[in-house]
Amino acid sequence: MKRLQAFKFQLRPGGQQECEMRRFAGACRFVFNRALARQNENHEAGNKYIPYGKMASWLVEWKNATETQWLKDSPSQPLQQSLKDLERAYKNFFRKRAAFPRFKKRGQNDAFRYPQGVKLDQENSRIFLPKLGWMRYRNSRQVTGVVKNVTVSQSCGKWYISIQTESEVSTPAHPSASMVGLDAGVAKLATLSDGTVFEPVNSFQKNQKTLARLQRQLSRKVKFSNNWQKQKRKIQRLHS
Repeated sequence: MKRLQAFKFQLRPGGQQECEMRRFAGACRFVFNRALARQNENHEAGNKYIPYGKMASWLVEWKNATETQWLKDSPSQPLQQSLKDLERAYKNFFRKRAAFPRFKKRGQNDAFRYPQGVKLDQENSRIFLPKLGWMRYRNSRQVTGVVKNVTVSQSCGKWYISIQTESEVSTPAHPSASMVGLDAGVAKLATLSDGTVFEPVNSFQKNQKTLARLQRQLSRKVKFSNNWQKQKRKIQRLHS
């Protein structure tokens, strides 16, 4: 059985690396918003939703356009992942799991994701990210499993790295090859389906005769009278 796990650490980028991360996050936001705008135009024209495959061709188109050639300076995979995020947002909307996709604003959820090409050096507390190089992070615990993707995000002026891994874990198995049914009773504490009987061990079961006698005495007394109340308390003490 496979298990996904996330490990989050604070990054310690250099000045140039921090500038690049801001630029990469802005490029991903630009691609997401521009694709969403084109989807909206397509919808207003009465056409169906355009899937990721077509949106990916838009990205190639924008990289080659004179006014948006600066997108080439950003790593391709995070830009593609922003389009996949938009596709996921649409699917959640179609399945009524979320509201209609909205445009992203600068400074809100600035992030970008690498699905591969990442190298993790835990011994030296550093990580390699395409077009950013090696970067140190505050190593607070061991990362286990195979790295599946890495998300870089900014919060309150600080940068963080979230590493998602996949591990193989054994499926818990029942220690016994057989199962036994149980029938709880009054006269007997429990009887198993294989015939095993467990005798009662509490004070109530040990004093069944005493209980029967007290209940007969209670039935002969006037209900809610003082003597009836005293007799009932005796029965209650026997149960405790």
